[in-house]
Amino acid sequence: MATGANKQLVADFFTALNEARLADLRDYLAADVVDHNKIIHGEPDEPGAAFAAIAAQLAALEPYHARIDELIAEGDKVVARITQSGVSSGAHPRMPVPTGRGFKNEAIFVFTVAAGRISEIRGVSDRLGLFLQLGWDWPTVD
Repeated sequence: MATGANKQLVADFFTALNEARLADLRDYLAADVVDHNKIIHGEPDEPGAAFAAIAAQLAALEPYHARIDELIAEGDKVVARITQSGVSSGAHPRMPVPTGRGFKNEAIFVFTVAAGRISEIRGVSDRLGLFLQLGWDWPTVD
């Protein structure tokens, strides 16, 4: 895929997230997508586990919204700088009891695209700010 098509794929993925169209995620994510963001999602470290993790994240932070501030693409990589927001409104692996508090923070995601789908997700965000704003306890290492 050309870099423009890769950028559009990532933009469309964020639109699906913003509209909570979970059934459409397979249009954007490879079946064996690998998500390297375990500290937040807490999903098993196995290909394809991101689908359940994204569904849990959206349910726990409703209403969730990601605004794309910048998209940069080169080769099979797309970097998205976003501002995301939501409310601790449902159970989450990191906080089983919702706090009702909102958050807004910046994040940067690096997506790898293969065969017209996102095959890998890496993210860096202001996790300390997220946890403080939501009133969540900082995760401990088991």
